[in-house]
Amino acid sequence: MTTQGQRKPFGRPGQGGPGRPRREGGPGGGGRRFYNRRRVCSFCVDKVKDIDYKDYNRLQRFLSERARIMPRRRSGTCTRHQRMLCLAIKRARHLALLPYTADHILSSIGLPYVARPQPVAAAPQPVAAPQAAVAAQPVAPPQPVVAADPAPAAQPAAAPSS
Repeated sequence: MTTQGQRKPFGRPGQGGPGRPRREGGPGGGGRRFYNRRRVCSFCVDKVKDIDYKDYNRLQRFLSERARIMPRRRSGTCTRHQRMLCLAIKRARHLALLPYTADHILSSIGLPYVARPQPVAAAPQPVAAPQAAVAAQPVAPPQPVVAADPAPAAQPAAAPSS
Protein backbone atom coordinates (compact mmCIF):
# COMPACT_ATOMS: atom_id res chain seq x y z
CA MET A 1 0.00 0.00 0.00
CA THR A 2 1.62 3.15 -1.14
CA THR A 3 0.21 6.56 -0.89
CA GLN A 4 0.40 9.18 -3.59
CA GLY A 5 3.81 10.67 -2.68
CA GLN A 6 5.80 7.57 -1.68
CA ARG A 7 7.76 5.20 -3.92
CA LYS A 8 8.57 1.55 -3.34
CA PRO A 9 12.27 0.65 -3.22
CA PHE A 10 13.52 -1.32 -6.25
CA GLY A 11 15.42 -4.55 -6.27
CA ARG A 12 15.90 -7.12 -3.62
CA PRO A 13 16.57 -6.30 -0.01
CA GLY A 14 20.27 -5.75 0.63
CA GLN A 15 21.06 -4.99 -3.00
CA GLY A 16 21.05 -1.28 -2.62
CA GLY A 17 18.62 0.92 -4.50
CA PRO A 18 16.77 4.05 -3.52
CA GLY A 19 15.27 2.56 -0.35
CA ARG A 20 18.43 1.16 1.21
CA PRO A 21 22.01 2.33 1.38
CA ARG A 22 24.52 0.10 -0.36
CA ARG A 23 26.86 -1.70 1.98
CA GLU A 24 30.48 -0.82 1.20
CA GLY A 25 33.07 -2.35 3.47
CA GLY A 26 33.41 -2.62 7.17
CA PRO A 27 34.01 -5.03 9.96
CA GLY A 28 31.80 -7.68 8.33
CA GLY A 29 33.72 -7.51 5.09
CA GLY A 30 30.80 -7.01 2.65
CA GLY A 31 32.88 -5.01 0.15
CA ARG A 32 34.65 -6.26 -2.90
CA ARG A 33 36.95 -9.09 -1.90
CA PHE A 34 39.29 -9.40 -4.86
CA TYR A 35 40.23 -7.58 -7.98
CA ASN A 36 39.58 -9.64 -11.08
CA ARG A 37 42.34 -8.70 -13.50
CA ARG A 38 42.14 -9.83 -17.11
CA ARG A 39 44.76 -12.50 -17.73
CA VAL A 40 46.71 -12.53 -20.94
CA CYS A 41 47.66 -15.75 -22.71
CA SER A 42 51.39 -16.29 -22.17
CA PHE A 43 51.63 -18.19 -25.46
CA CYS A 44 50.08 -15.29 -27.38
CA VAL A 45 52.50 -12.83 -25.72
CA ASP A 46 55.46 -14.99 -26.79
CA LYS A 47 53.91 -15.47 -30.26
CA VAL A 48 54.05 -19.26 -29.98
CA LYS A 49 52.66 -21.02 -33.06
CA ASP A 50 52.89 -24.61 -31.79
CA ILE A 51 53.27 -25.88 -28.24
CA ASP A 52 56.03 -28.48 -28.05
CA TYR A 53 55.35 -31.53 -25.90
CA LYS A 54 59.10 -31.90 -25.24
CA ASP A 55 59.22 -28.58 -23.36
CA TYR A 56 58.05 -30.22 -20.15
CA ASN A 57 59.34 -27.43 -17.90
CA ARG A 58 56.90 -25.03 -19.52
CA LEU A 59 54.05 -27.55 -19.57
CA GLN A 60 54.54 -28.33 -15.88
CA ARG A 61 53.42 -24.81 -14.97
CA PHE A 62 49.96 -25.67 -16.32
CA LEU A 63 49.52 -28.71 -14.08
CA SER A 64 48.09 -28.52 -10.58
CA GLU A 65 49.79 -30.14 -7.58
CA ARG A 66 47.56 -33.15 -8.21
CA ALA A 67 48.84 -33.35 -11.82
CA ARG A 68 45.57 -32.13 -13.33
CA ILE A 69 45.47 -29.76 -16.28
CA MET A 70 44.54 -26.26 -15.14
CA PRO A 71 41.40 -24.77 -16.67
CA ARG A 72 41.48 -21.68 -18.89
CA ARG A 73 39.95 -19.43 -16.26
CA ARG A 74 42.84 -20.25 -13.95
CA SER A 75 45.77 -20.41 -16.35
CA GLY A 76 44.71 -17.46 -18.50
CA THR A 77 45.37 -19.15 -21.83
CA CYS A 78 43.23 -18.43 -24.86
CA THR A 79 40.97 -21.12 -26.32
CA ARG A 80 43.26 -21.99 -29.20
CA HIS A 81 46.35 -22.37 -27.04
CA GLN A 82 44.43 -24.25 -24.32
CA ARG A 83 43.53 -26.94 -26.85
CA MET A 84 47.12 -27.15 -28.03
CA LEU A 85 48.33 -27.20 -24.41
CA CYS A 86 46.04 -30.11 -23.48
CA LEU A 87 47.24 -32.11 -26.47
CA ALA A 88 50.91 -31.41 -25.67
CA ILE A 89 50.43 -32.38 -21.99
CA LYS A 90 48.73 -35.63 -22.98
CA ARG A 91 51.54 -36.46 -25.41
CA ALA A 92 54.16 -35.70 -22.76
CA ARG A 93 52.32 -37.91 -20.28
CA HIS A 94 52.23 -40.74 -22.78
CA LEU A 95 56.02 -40.54 -23.15
CA ALA A 96 56.44 -40.31 -19.33
CA LEU A 97 57.76 -36.73 -19.44
CA LEU A 98 54.89 -35.53 -17.23
CA PRO A 99 52.98 -37.37 -14.48
CA TYR A 100 49.45 -38.70 -14.72
CA THR A 101 48.76 -38.61 -10.96
CA ALA A 102 50.05 -37.01 -7.78
CA ASP A 103 51.67 -40.33 -6.77
CA HIS A 104 53.96 -40.02 -9.77
CA ILE A 105 54.93 -36.50 -8.72
CA LEU A 106 56.01 -37.70 -5.28
CA SER A 107 58.16 -40.46 -6.70
CA SER A 108 59.78 -38.13 -9.25
CA ILE A 109 61.08 -35.75 -6.57
CA GLY A 110 62.64 -38.57 -4.58
CA LEU A 111 59.99 -39.25 -1.96
CA PRO A 112 59.20 -42.92 -1.52
CA TYR A 113 55.91 -44.17 -2.90
CA VAL A 114 53.50 -44.77 -0.06
CA ALA A 115 50.58 -46.94 -1.01
CA ARG A 116 47.23 -45.81 0.21
CA PRO A 117 46.01 -48.04 3.04
CA GLN A 118 43.56 -50.62 1.80
CA PRO A 119 40.46 -51.40 3.83
CA VAL A 120 41.07 -54.38 6.06
CA ALA A 121 38.84 -57.26 5.10
CA ALA A 122 38.53 -60.52 6.97
CA ALA A 123 40.71 -63.18 5.36
CA PRO A 124 38.64 -65.96 3.82
CA GLN A 125 38.79 -69.13 5.87
CA PRO A 126 39.68 -72.35 3.98
CA VAL A 127 36.78 -74.69 3.61
CA ALA A 128 37.44 -77.97 5.41
CA ALA A 129 36.57 -81.14 3.50
CA PRO A 130 34.06 -83.38 5.21
CA GLN A 131 35.71 -86.22 7.15
CA ALA A 132 33.61 -88.95 5.52
CA ALA A 133 34.85 -88.00 2.06
CA VAL A 134 38.48 -88.03 3.19
CA ALA A 135 38.17 -91.47 4.78
CA ALA A 136 36.46 -92.95 1.70
CA GLN A 137 39.38 -92.19 -0.61
CA PRO A 138 41.86 -95.09 -0.85
CA VAL A 139 45.38 -94.28 0.17
CA ALA A 140 48.18 -96.03 -1.71
CA PRO A 141 50.89 -97.55 0.51
CA PRO A 142 54.28 -95.94 0.19
CA GLN A 143 56.59 -97.63 -2.30
CA PRO A 144 59.98 -98.82 -1.04
CA VAL A 145 62.89 -96.88 -2.40
CA VAL A 146 65.30 -99.09 -4.28
CA ALA A 147 68.77 -97.76 -4.79
CA ALA A 148 70.05 -98.13 -8.33
CA ASP A 149 73.07 -100.38 -8.83
CA PRO A 150 76.28 -98.48 -9.32
CA ALA A 151 77.72 -98.53 -12.81
CA PRO A 152 79.88 -101.62 -13.49
CA ALA A 153 83.63 -101.14 -13.31
CA ALA A 154 85.33 -100.42 -16.57
CA GLN A 155 86.67 -103.56 -18.29
CA PRO A 156 90.11 -103.42 -19.88
CA ALA A 157 89.81 -103.17 -23.61
CA ALA A 158 90.57 -106.39 -25.47
CA ALA A 159 93.40 -106.41 -27.94
CA PRO A 160 92.30 -106.70 -31.51
CA SER A 161 92.92 -110.07 -33.08
CA SER A 162 94.71 -110.26 -36.34
